[in-house]
Amino acid sequence: MKNLIILAFICSFSVASAQDSPLKKMLITQLKQSHNENNWFVTPNVAVLGITAEQAMWTDKSGNHSVGQLAYHLLFWNERSLKGFKGEKNVSFKGENTETFDRFDSKQWEDVKKRLDNVMTEIETVVQNANEDQLKEWAPTLMNIASHNAYHTGQMVFVRKLQGSWDPEKGVK
Repeated sequence: MKNLIILAFICSFSVASAQDSPLKKMLITQLKQSHNENNWFVTPNVAVLGITAEQAMWTDKSGNHSVGQLAYHLLFWNERSLKGFKGEKNVSFKGENTETFDRFDSKQWEDVKKRLDNVMTEIETVVQNANEDQLKEWAPTLMNIASHNAYHTGQMVFVRKLQGSWDPEKGVK
């Protein structure tokens, strides 16, 4: 009985160690900081805060994407990545990347914001529950997701600055 208790303790310690591995900690930190924890840059949740559907559709004359188009683009690719992590089949996409921006309209705005937040939260949960082998396999994609989210979030803030709808107190002056 004593050996069984010791074995159970060792097994639970191994599981806890895998859950708190340096790789997992780093990936979760990067995902959260490119989702909803401001650090060196503003997160998507802050970038879309307080913007109306009409403002989300606004584009300048230089051809920049609108905030809504950028958010939709992030939603599109984050949802596809999440399905892959979960082992679900994605619908075939043979189109051009430009289509992932252009499928947005103002009627979708509230839904896009909610879905983007939800999918990013779900990616964090999947990573939190992943084993070390999955983390090693997914790490390059997860780092690209975090970078991609941060990049396009910066564009959202830039467009809002051009539009005059950005509050510099939100983190970018």
